[in-house]
Amino acid sequence: MITENNLSENEENKNSNPKSLEETSENVVPQDDHVQNEENEHDEEHEEVDISLADALKEMEKIINAPNAGEDFKKFNQLKEKASHYIHDEVEDKKHEYTDAGNAPENFSYEHPSQAKLSALVNIFREKHDAYQKSQEEEQKKNLEHRQNIIERLKNLYTNSEPGTNLFKSIREIKEDWSNAGQVAKSEFKILNNNYFHHLNQFYQMLDLNKEFLEQEYSHNLEKRQHIIERAKQLEHEPVIQKALNELQYLHKLWKEEAEPVAEEFREKTWEEFKEISNKIHERKSELSAAIETEQNENLEKKNQIIAEIKKLSEPSENPNHNYWQNAIKRVEELRSEFLKTGSVPRKLSNQNWNDFKTTLRAFNTTKNSYYKSLKGSQQANLEEKLKLIQTAKDNQNNEEWDIAVPLFKKLQEDWKKIGHVPKSMTNKIWDEFRDACNAFFNNYREKSNASTDNWKENYKNKKVLLDELKTVTNEEGSIEKIEAIKTAWNNIGKVPRDKISINTEFNKTLREKLKLNKINELELKEEGLSENQLTDKARKMKSQISDLEAEIVKLENNLSFFKNPSRENPLLKETFDSIDEKKAHLETLRQNLHSIIAGE
Repeated sequence: MITENNLSENEENKNSNPKSLEETSENVVPQDDHVQNEENEHDEEHEEVDISLADALKEMEKIINAPNAGEDFKKFNQLKEKASHYIHDEVEDKKHEYTDAGNAPENFSYEHPSQAKLSALVNIFREKHDAYQKSQEEEQKKNLEHRQNIIERLKNLYTNSEPGTNLFKSIREIKEDWSNAGQVAKSEFKILNNNYFHHLNQFYQMLDLNKEFLEQEYSHNLEKRQHIIERAKQLEHEPVIQKALNELQYLHKLWKEEAEPVAEEFREKTWEEFKEISNKIHERKSELSAAIETEQNENLEKKNQIIAEIKKLSEPSENPNHNYWQNAIKRVEELRSEFLKTGSVPRKLSNQNWNDFKTTLRAFNTTKNSYYKSLKGSQQANLEEKLKLIQTAKDNQNNEEWDIAVPLFKKLQEDWKKIGHVPKSMTNKIWDEFRDACNAFFNNYREKSNASTDNWKENYKNKKVLLDELKTVTNEEGSIEKIEAIKTAWNNIGKVPRDKISINTEFNKTLREKLKLNKINELELKEEGLSENQLTDKARKMKSQISDLEAEIVKLENNLSFFKNPSRENPLLKETFDSIDEKKAHLETLRQNLHSIIAGE
């Protein structure tokens, strides 16, 4: 009687396995490699995403701080190349700006602010990668030794197993141990793997002598194959194609390592079924490629639109000003970020698209820089103009001739707004000076206006009474004396509110009409009954009035000189011209009256 643990010598020598495990596995491996190669291609395509320099450095820093930093060698190198590319392009931009300014290229020197960080990250990663490689080599040596021990156990299982050994359990443990064993060096793997499957094949040939155990093994493996096939069928309907391809690769690995062998009647049938399902899933790769191609073409269109918009911003149709370029700079920065965040484009067009982007950016910067270079000369002229306005404001900040000073300050403020930009270093300084002078004037104006408003209103009421009284004068006897009394009273009343100042013009007009009606010159008006002292006092006051009037007239005329081409037609200056005429007429009258007093007439 033969048991699974006690095999006869005749059965050990039988070769009853018509199709070995190695032959079956050969049908699987090429398909496996095909899946992996395709997936690697798609992975590379998806990794090719543009990111900014700052993000690339951040990702590199994250990698070197990870526990197994050296493990991500490929990703780190891609990020390093991307960062180096950015730094090179930005240095080239600086060099273009330098040479555009008229400098010799050989004198250019510029250290990119991120270069030092990039070099440090590369050095740190190199150290960590070397340490990782060393640890991997040590780990692979241990794994090699462990796998060799597993093969030795497998060999002993079918050549020298102890009586009472449960072969079914033992082979399960060996296969699971082999599946979980770590990686070994590539140079060792092929020989090692072939050796393992050779002895596994030998083991099954030995088991062929023990029909009961072999049937159990075949049944177990067939069940695994059926589970793999069922899962593969589900993958046919997996919406994410890449996920289906990845899992299919894992199913092929299980088929090769854990589902061999099965009974002869099921070998070709199950393999053909699994292979057919695998081929259907692989056919869906064209969908993935088409989806990637569509996405990349859409990305290319987006990036070309961004390039076109930047190009349009660098070629304004009208003469651009400072505000235009500030808004354009902000928009270009937004477009630049959007370009970098947009995904990959078709590989054959990637370099051309990137070069177009950098060339367009460089053209924008060149045009912008040319504008600001030309602006420096005009900014100096603008500074000189604004300094003149500041001086005028300071000279008149204490001026209380409101009729002249208020329009003057309003015009100064309008002129300030019309003048263009000045050098940035002077902007705040000169604005503070100008604002302080304007504030000093208007604060004084408001303070004085508020204090005198009540008195001026009363003066207006009194003058209104005198004006009404003057209007009633006729050419009858005593009219001249009445006019003289009204005029004397009028001159003794102070100012009126600015919005009522027209009463002075109306009074003078009415006075001239009444003097003409009475056929008398204004200079003939006199005040009678005055003592010698009173006349002297009157003459002294009159001299003072003459002196004040002369100074006021000079000041008003000087103020007019601040305006370009002063004219009566200017609404702001009309009242000023009328005031000058009135004061001059009043001055002439005072001079003649003073002459009359001195002559004793």
